[in-house]
Amino acid sequence: MTQVANIILSSASTDTSWQVNNPVQIIKGDIFIVVDENHPHRMRQIQKAGRSIEKMGVAHARLIGEQWCTDSQWAFALGFTCVGKLSNVEFTGEEQTVNELNDKLAVYAWSRDLTNQTPAQLFPLSLAEKASEYIKAQAPAYVTSKVISGEELVDANWMGIYNVGKGSINPPCLVEIDYNPSGDEDAPVAVSLVGKGITFDSGGYSIKPSEGMFDMKADMGGAAVVTGALALAIRQGLKKRVKLFLCCAENMVSRDAYKLGDIITYKNGVTCEVANTDAEGRIVLADGLMAASETKSPVIIDAATLTGAAVLATGGDYTALFALDQEAAASAKQSADNVNEPIWQLPLESWHQEKCPSAFADTANSRPQKGGGAGGASNAAGFLSRFVRDEGKGWVHLDLAGAYNGTANGYWAAGATGISIATIADMMVKQ
Repeated sequence: MTQVANIILSSASTDTSWQVNNPVQIIKGDIFIVVDENHPHRMRQIQKAGRSIEKMGVAHARLIGEQWCTDSQWAFALGFTCVGKLSNVEFTGEEQTVNELNDKLAVYAWSRDLTNQTPAQLFPLSLAEKASEYIKAQAPAYVTSKVISGEELVDANWMGIYNVGKGSINPPCLVEIDYNPSGDEDAPVAVSLVGKGITFDSGGYSIKPSEGMFDMKADMGGAAVVTGALALAIRQGLKKRVKLFLCCAENMVSRDAYKLGDIITYKNGVTCEVANTDAEGRIVLADGLMAASETKSPVIIDAATLTGAAVLATGGDYTALFALDQEAAASAKQSADNVNEPIWQLPLESWHQEKCPSAFADTANSRPQKGGGAGGASNAAGFLSRFVRDEGKGWVHLDLAGAYNGTANGYWAAGATGISIATIADMMVKQ
């Protein structure tokens, strides 16, 4: 039997029994969420209630009543949904509101499910294929894609992706997805998106301990987020040309794997000494950022599960934002506020490029210290800034500190969250 529950949002309890002060109350078979409408963190409390209700064994939530708004319904959905129930919410309100929420839920469900897949299910070329097919399904007439893989990466001079992925039996690849609603091959690219697609990260020769490697199927969360963001923006009516670049590889140990002390020469001439093979995300993103810069788009947004330092800085509750262009940073923060997604700007200056020095190359990819040493998230962003054009004008780097939870907590189920999909979509639509 399908376990469907009616969920009613209320600002005050109508119960007089022992549960009068509980935020979640069961009255005559319906479930009430009681949160003061003036509570400073009302949406977070509703999300927490959604998590509690799912744990009661409710299989499908039907939202009813007049107090639900768009934001509160979405907050509930984030808390309630989980593996096996990623779209089991029935929204309420006007038809347009319900349709918009259903579109958003469907995109988040796709992105979260992709991120939750096992390393055996998802490898670089399958990630490229799944992302391309999903975007094509949103607008078949306006989407084309191409994939450069294996030794073709060397021919095209995409040496970061090639070196990180060459140790795996599954070849690395760079996928370019072009959404061009104008149909004009010469139409300018309004936004370029770049996503980290490390489908499994062993750490390479800087190998992770078992507990640190366990969740590394989710290291392609950036690719899932930017792909989801483009899909959501298309569903929201995006009319501008956008190019999406996914940097896909497995970071494995083998006789062919790249090693500490190797020097990578990038397409733009920058040389990089490998100080840590577990700081591979920035190595592959460098190629994606150069490809994005070649489009001459005024806006470049990259997203990646890049550093543990960002998780330590934000507690995993915020996406960490980095930008050299403060107008671009302000735009990102405004979009995050528009869609009620948590974001926090961390330091980035041009001199962060010098924070990972090398005696043998222009830069190292990290420092030979645990976690890359102090300021690791900013130093990683500084490394990336070497590979964007116009000294970072229009570029935003999102370190997705809250992209995945290895275990459930009071607000989220275990697994991928999809956080920042809506923020990036909003940034594209408002361009």
